Amino acid sequence: MSGAENRQPATASRSLPGFPGGTSVSRLAVYDWEAADGCAGGTPHLHTLSTEAYVVTGGSGEVHTLGSDGARVDPLEPGSLLWFTPGTVHRLVNHGGLELNVVMANAGLPEAGDAVMTFPDRVLADPEAYRRAATLPGEEEARAEAARARRDLAMEGYTQLRAAVEQDGPTALETLYARATVLVQPKIEAWREIFAANVEEQVGRTREQMDGLAAGDGSHLAEGAVVAGGPRPGPRLWGMCGRLGTWTA
Repeated sequence: MSGAENRQPATASRSLPGFPGGTSVSRLAVYDWEAADGCAGGTPHLHTLSTEAYVVTGGSGEVHTLGSDGARVDPLEPGSLLWFTPGTVHRLVNHGGLELNVVMANAGLPEAGDAVMTFPDRVLADPEAYRRAATLPGEEEARAEAARARRDLAMEGYTQLRAAVEQDGPTALETLYARATVLVQPKIEAWREIFAANVEEQVGRTREQMDGLAAGDGSHLAEGAVVAGGPRPGPRLWGMCGRLGTWTA
């Protein structure tokens, strides 16, 4: 039988299991909107807590980054893998048909505002102005235009940052990091709850299973199961870098 013929429908009572450490996976079709510098692509931003990885599945492009090693450009093609840790400003550039799988640490935190976009400092310095610039409207038909305007505003700040890093080195990012810290501070208590429910719960389960095996108890193995997932219904989300797709059981 083929693999497709062997697949069984997902059990209705199950949801997709979490990876240890709260790792999440999504699909990304990178925006092909041209920016002011002539490059097509997504919104430059950084993550304040989460490590991210790109696994390229189609098309070609680049990742432009600003971080502790200065300004950098990494080419992307099918099979490419690139990791970056918190604080790395990253911008996806689409040369044509760029699609990738995004592997993200701390599931739930990126969705709860872990990312900070590189808006000009006049916006970053004002939490309310930042909120207005970062938030997309609820109506689906208005989201594309708003997502593109958000990208263009972040590109304005990114262009200034890149020039400063090329001239002065990584210390040019210190003001951005200070602004990002202030912007996320009010979210930390809510993040602690998300972290406990996702990351710590998964780690705790693995620790309990390890202790059981050390004591000769492998009873959790009898609970092994297969859960099949499919694309979440409805249009892909308007993400910072492109159209995002996730899965559901």
